[in-house]
Amino acid sequence: MAEGEKSPNGLELSKEWRDAADSGAELLRYLKEQVPQIYCLETESNPQEEEELVQNRLLHPLECFLFGEEPREGLEKLKQGSTSSQLCGRVFKEGETVYSCRDCAIDPTCVLCMDCFQDSVHKGHRYKMHASSGGGFCDCGDVEAWKIGPCCSKHDPGAATAMVTDECVLEPGLYERAEKLFQVLLHYATDLLVWEENFDLPAELQPRVKENAYYCVLYNDEHHSYDHVIYTLQRSVNCDHAEAQTQTALIDKEGRRAVKRGTLRSCQQAKDLIRSNSEHISLQPLRVEILQSAVMAHQSFSLRLGSWFQQIISYSAGFRQAFCQVALEPSAERDHPCLISRLMLHDARMYKGARKIVHELIFCSLLMETEFKRLFAIEFTKHYKQLQKDFISDDHERSISITALSVQIFTVPTLARQLIEEGNVIKVIVDTVMELLCEHLDANNRFHFQGYNSDKFFRIQVIFHDLRYILISKPSLWTDELRTQFLEGFKVFLGLLNCMQGMEEVKRQFGQHIEVEPEWEAGFSIQIQLRHILAMFQDWCSSDDKVLLLAFKECHKALMRCNNQPFHSEATDYYMCKHILHVRPYKVSQEPVSIHLPISRLLAGLYVHLCRTGAVEHLQESADPESFNYTQFVEHPLRCVVLAAQVSAEMWRRNGLSLVSQVYYYQDVKCRDEMYDKDILMLQIASSKMDPNHFLMLILLRFELFDIFNGSCSSKDQEVLKQWNRLTEEMLYLLIVIVGERYVPGISQVTKEDVTMREVIHLLCIEPMAHSSLVKGLPENESHETGLETVIPKVATFKKPGVSGHGLYEVKKECLAEFNPFFYHYSKSQHSKAEDSQKKRRTQDGNDKALRPPVPPAFCPGFSSIVRLLCCDVLIHVLRRVLQRAVEDRATQWTEAMIQRALHLIGQGLLEEKSQLEDSTMEEVTFDFSLKARRIGSEHGKSVFHLLSKVKALPSLEAQKDMIKWILQMFEMVKCLREKSSPTASVSMETTKPEESAQDKEKAERKRKAEAAKLHRQKIMAQMSAMQKNFIESNKMLYDNMPESGTQGEPITSIESCAMEQRELCVAIGPHRGSTPADREVLTCILCQEEQEVAAQAPAMVLTACVQRSTVLTQCRGKIPPNKADGATSYPLLMPPELAVGTHTGSCGHVMHATCWQKYFEAIQNTTRNRLHAELIIDLENGEYLCPLCKSLCNTVVPLIPLEPLTLNYENAEIVGQHLTLPRWIQILSARIKGLKSVTQDTESNSDDGESGLCGEGQPDFRSILSFGVQEPRKFSDSIAEMLVVCATTVHRVGLQTAPNELCPFVPVMAWNTCAFTIQAIENILQGEEKPLFGSLQNRQLAGLKAAVQFSAAQRLKSSQAVVQRHFADMLGVLLPAMSRENTPSLLEVDFFHLLVGLVLSIPALYQEEAVDLQPSAVSSAYNHLHILHLVTMAHLLQVLLSSTDFPAVAGGEEGEEARAAAELYATVSQHTAGLNSDVSGSSVAERVRRGITPFLRCAVLFFNGLTGVPPPEELSSTAGTSQGQMEALCSYLALPSNVFQLFQEHRETVTPLLERWCGSPAITKVLKGEIQTIRHPRRRNHLIELPEDYSALLNQASHFQCPKSTDDDRKHPTLCLFCGTMLCSQSNCCQTQLDGEDVGACTAHAATCGAGVGMFLRIRECEIVLMASKTRGSTYPAPYLDDYGETDPQLTRGNPLHLCPERYRKLNQLWQQHCILEEIARSLEVVNVMYAFEWQML
Repeated sequence: MAEGEKSPNGLELSKEWRDAADSGAELLRYLKEQVPQIYCLETESNPQEEEELVQNRLLHPLECFLFGEEPREGLEKLKQGSTSSQLCGRVFKEGETVYSCRDCAIDPTCVLCMDCFQDSVHKGHRYKMHASSGGGFCDCGDVEAWKIGPCCSKHDPGAATAMVTDECVLEPGLYERAEKLFQVLLHYATDLLVWEENFDLPAELQPRVKENAYYCVLYNDEHHSYDHVIYTLQRSVNCDHAEAQTQTALIDKEGRRAVKRGTLRSCQQAKDLIRSNSEHISLQPLRVEILQSAVMAHQSFSLRLGSWFQQIISYSAGFRQAFCQVALEPSAERDHPCLISRLMLHDARMYKGARKIVHELIFCSLLMETEFKRLFAIEFTKHYKQLQKDFISDDHERSISITALSVQIFTVPTLARQLIEEGNVIKVIVDTVMELLCEHLDANNRFHFQGYNSDKFFRIQVIFHDLRYILISKPSLWTDELRTQFLEGFKVFLGLLNCMQGMEEVKRQFGQHIEVEPEWEAGFSIQIQLRHILAMFQDWCSSDDKVLLLAFKECHKALMRCNNQPFHSEATDYYMCKHILHVRPYKVSQEPVSIHLPISRLLAGLYVHLCRTGAVEHLQESADPESFNYTQFVEHPLRCVVLAAQVSAEMWRRNGLSLVSQVYYYQDVKCRDEMYDKDILMLQIASSKMDPNHFLMLILLRFELFDIFNGSCSSKDQEVLKQWNRLTEEMLYLLIVIVGERYVPGISQVTKEDVTMREVIHLLCIEPMAHSSLVKGLPENESHETGLETVIPKVATFKKPGVSGHGLYEVKKECLAEFNPFFYHYSKSQHSKAEDSQKKRRTQDGNDKALRPPVPPAFCPGFSSIVRLLCCDVLIHVLRRVLQRAVEDRATQWTEAMIQRALHLIGQGLLEEKSQLEDSTMEEVTFDFSLKARRIGSEHGKSVFHLLSKVKALPSLEAQKDMIKWILQMFEMVKCLREKSSPTASVSMETTKPEESAQDKEKAERKRKAEAAKLHRQKIMAQMSAMQKNFIESNKMLYDNMPESGTQGEPITSIESCAMEQRELCVAIGPHRGSTPADREVLTCILCQEEQEVAAQAPAMVLTACVQRSTVLTQCRGKIPPNKADGATSYPLLMPPELAVGTHTGSCGHVMHATCWQKYFEAIQNTTRNRLHAELIIDLENGEYLCPLCKSLCNTVVPLIPLEPLTLNYENAEIVGQHLTLPRWIQILSARIKGLKSVTQDTESNSDDGESGLCGEGQPDFRSILSFGVQEPRKFSDSIAEMLVVCATTVHRVGLQTAPNELCPFVPVMAWNTCAFTIQAIENILQGEEKPLFGSLQNRQLAGLKAAVQFSAAQRLKSSQAVVQRHFADMLGVLLPAMSRENTPSLLEVDFFHLLVGLVLSIPALYQEEAVDLQPSAVSSAYNHLHILHLVTMAHLLQVLLSSTDFPAVAGGEEGEEARAAAELYATVSQHTAGLNSDVSGSSVAERVRRGITPFLRCAVLFFNGLTGVPPPEELSSTAGTSQGQMEALCSYLALPSNVFQLFQEHRETVTPLLERWCGSPAITKVLKGEIQTIRHPRRRNHLIELPEDYSALLNQASHFQCPKSTDDDRKHPTLCLFCGTMLCSQSNCCQTQLDGEDVGACTAHAATCGAGVGMFLRIRECEIVLMASKTRGSTYPAPYLDDYGETDPQLTRGNPLHLCPERYRKLNQLWQQHCILEEIARSLEVVNVMYAFEWQML
């Protein structure tokens, strides 16, 4: 609504206009002055200011004029009187999700918008969802669109009365003003939108002074690409790339844009430049116009008026009616159309923005009012031909063409009927098509599409949709007018078919191959467009007998008129078996033949409808039966069938692929309904009317097999013989089809459902199929329905899918009786697959292999004479000939397939005879197949029956034996039925008895053999399995590829003696630590297959590994700390507790020699450089490669280092322990560190050695540390040393995202960090899946874990010891405040497990002396580990305590030892800190701390197990125990008291001062005051976000998604991050950002902060997951949503309702938690191997 306050003259102005004699002229005069002052000024105003001016100076006065008062008040009054509309009318944008209901929609074009659907009854029905192509509107509230539930709850009128009162009547004055105003403004807007003069305005708007200000305007076209336009603009109007990009985007969106303002001359120059620059790139220049500024201003305002009209109309139905009245008012000048027609006729010349406004205006006005919709439809139909012609020459897509509105009009059943009656719309549409296609007609008035324009042709095809819309709902009531007009349209349609009948003939090539493949796609694309239209015409005709008869006669006339392919020779007589056929000769293989025969096929379809409705009698009354020459009818369809047979016999090879493709489509599910099936129908019609012998002779003639079966033709040419054999097979197959295929309503008494059921059974007999495959294999009707859902439960059972794959349907056993191996819709490959699978199935069920013909339904009376084919002389003759050739066994003259078909035909004959005999008495049965089969030729022993017995003995026909046996039994059975004298049952029983018993015996024998075979099989399997076990035992290394943890490697003798000790020594730390098992580890290299022991001095063996940054454990998703290793942050030395980003090292567990790996890597580098796009998969620069065995993505190798064999001297350890207490240890360390600092700072060595004796209890000195035991460091072979550097450098480079630098001081730190983080990640997975710590890891994880720990421990030896010493001192500073620096973080800012790993792995560096390399002895290490662990555990315990302060107050009652200790500690801590409540329940503190500290302890156990190899206690290998038991096992392994609070009591003197210092840190005070947030322990476990169960909820979310950076409502791709749930706008320019100086899309930028470069996104409208890793790599992955048939639906192509599959989502979660996303991407890229790169970074 316009703001009134700022513009006081609005009311006065409107009063002036009202009082003026000609208020319209006054209004225009005002616009003439004002519009150029607001729009298109010299200085470009910003859009908000411009809009304000428009509101105040233009729209507000107009609204005042309309309401006659302040618009706000007028509107209030209006609202009180009006009701809301029942129609929704929401116009869809491109890409918006719309819903259609398969149960209730009148046709598939009836759709609901998201909001209406959510509130409608259809949500519970079988709905479909798909993305709108834009331009349609929501049909909610339209009674004609829905069978039930037309309104959602929002638009439901509630009661019938509401419909009546919907007509909101405006007071007469207001209506008059509205009409007056609309008339002036719509006239003004229309004039300007269709205005073609660029320099002048209409007379009434012509300004007094014309200023020299012009615009150079660039228009959008579909010919030039974005880049073309950007390039042109940069060259032509001096703008930079960004500006050109913005301009181009706007041109594409709005359709045109002023790119320059200036004088006429300067604009002319710019225009010429743009044209010449754009012509360089593509041959067509861009469209540029020069517009005078006033013209531009008025055109801009007329567009603004369009949206203003929409706003005003939405206020009241009265305004809407006034607007429609004005829009459709006939023009005063006679030959001028009404305003809306002017806009429509000018549509193709308008630019995009203007079109959109006009179309939206039509939607919200004319299409919302029933009466005006009808008037508009009549206007639309009147101009239909012109509009379509404009559309053909227009280059914009159909969605923004006025012709797209046809779907809104033609699909309304009542409107469609009115348009047929009043405007004969069928004729209009077909005439339009004919007129547009007439250029393709040849001299014979037939289409010939060679060299057609595909784009134009595609646009013409779209017109067929309109014809389909008109015919969607057939009339229930026919009026005479409707009949007349419909038949008129039908005749015109026959004219179109007439041009297709016999088009694009082909002639067989002899001698040489065809040079140019003829054009065939155009003809078939028309055929595909027509397939539903033809079916609908037949449907319409069949709903009224009169129409059906007249249509049939019209069609018959049209066929008779078709003079295609006249015969070149006269009729001749042909003789066979004493029958004479008088027919003209014609050879498909020598003369032209066409596959397009729509009229013949339509006639066949109509004839069957006549038979079905019984109207065929009227036909015989009204027409002379003689005029129906069936030989003539059948001629062309028969030629077509023969053509297909000859192509299959490879006689047309020289005609190239185009013919093969045509024959393929002719029989394919897309076209067969109106092609192949109708040809078969015509053959059936003819065979029911002709003499069967004549009919068969005609078939033999056309198949060119007549002479062969007459015995008057022979050949020695192998190729020719092969062709004859194939043709004979095809001819016999055709006979099987003609006699046996009766599943057509009208041919026999079957329903459409029966037909679908049979199709489904036959598809499932090939193999079990998914729902989508079944749908593809079934023909669709015009509503895209196949009828599958209603029949599938009757014929199949559903098997649900697993975590991958899809659900499958399997055919039910009882349906197998209907299986016909010669089903006419099988392709060749389907036929052989089905035959094989059914034979297998019969063998499994213990039946014979005979695939008997099924018993078909009986023919309707009109077609019952077809079965005479089976017992006519010519067929018996043919069968005898075929069998005779097999008996004589002349290999070149018969094939097994031929015999198989002959046997099938014989079976069909016997079944027919049997059913006729059973259904009637002896006298009536004239069907004498069995008699003829026994009699004809019996004098020479060559009757069919005799020959069968001989064929049975042929070894080459072993596979057909069962079938022949069954046929001979059938002969007996029929014979008995014929000879019956007494009641049927007894005779047939007796005569078949001996056979039965023989059969039973045979069955029993077969069963016995099967049992014996089964036993034998089981025995062999048992032996195999034993051998296999044996082999695995003896070659264990091959299988595991890994050393087993545990004690298996120890010498056997020690096992018994140590068993007890071993149990006690499950301790990895301190003086009681167990010994490291001395396992020999022998591994096989996957590349050279040689075995080698892993040893420190041996050549290196390496494990493939992948190092990646990870945020799987982060507690602050989306915040990644800066990687700068400067003073500001202590990372990477001290990991913060949020674990914002860690470095994970994973392995696929495969081992190679280092040398083999180096050769392999070099080879890859060389080959990949030559391979196209391999760089998409692997990034060679960064050392990536695929594991040679499992193709996992790797970027480094970890050297395998054997455990250091250690046994502790326990007595020695005891003695050391008495002296080396925690306080003493701290003193000694401090002294050492101080000493080392002074050494490094000042080169003189400290000469005072002091007391180095053990008992010296005085002040420790620099070297005291060495007195508790030292030893030589381990020596590694050069290759291991080299691999240590390779691995450490990669970890450092990837983890810190820096350039590789092996001298960086942080290299060792990153090695420790990756070790700690990998262990935490593994512990997190085990915890999440509730698996035990040991025994449940996959081999690959276990191997990777052990290798990572040993690598991190050994890495120190390759670093500068001084650097490591400095790191140790800095880390120790966290625990010992006396040694801390000014920036050492507080307890709450450190992850203690990372600290533990760092300290344990770096302490050996303190033992380094100048002259000698030393390292601590086993005893020293044991104590070092013990004291470090104790200190770190206490600090972590305090961290847990301080980060969770909300403990319940003290509770009365008894509390245990642990609770008391906990309460005591809490009290102590609260003394040192302000803000802690000291009075709390001890047990709750103990419980909270125990829970918080468990993950740390579990990680520590994994770490020390990897470091020392000491086997863990059994409790940790099962989840059976209690949490208390688990805790005790953890503590005992780590040499901690099971009540961890005891640590504080044991070390009271040492810890009390530390506690005070720890708690006194200012950071802790801030946390306790609540100023800083801190991490709670145990940390929150991350998993993928919760997704809704129903996918439409996600779509709903996406439809309300607003891109944060753009205001336009263009199509977006809402994409959901599954890590954090953020909705992003992907693949869109608006959200592109810069990352490392490169443009990237929203998803890539988000992944960088949310997943450290790794991302998992769900693209909602495409329903697929995108996995991303780094900017250039990504892959798609099926979404975890399945439909009811267990299938995913990428791109929502099928549109079925989708539901979340928890198992699949869990698998995705695992993929992420286990860091396998990179691997998955590499695998999918390896499989897909794309030819061009998808720009993942733009996602």
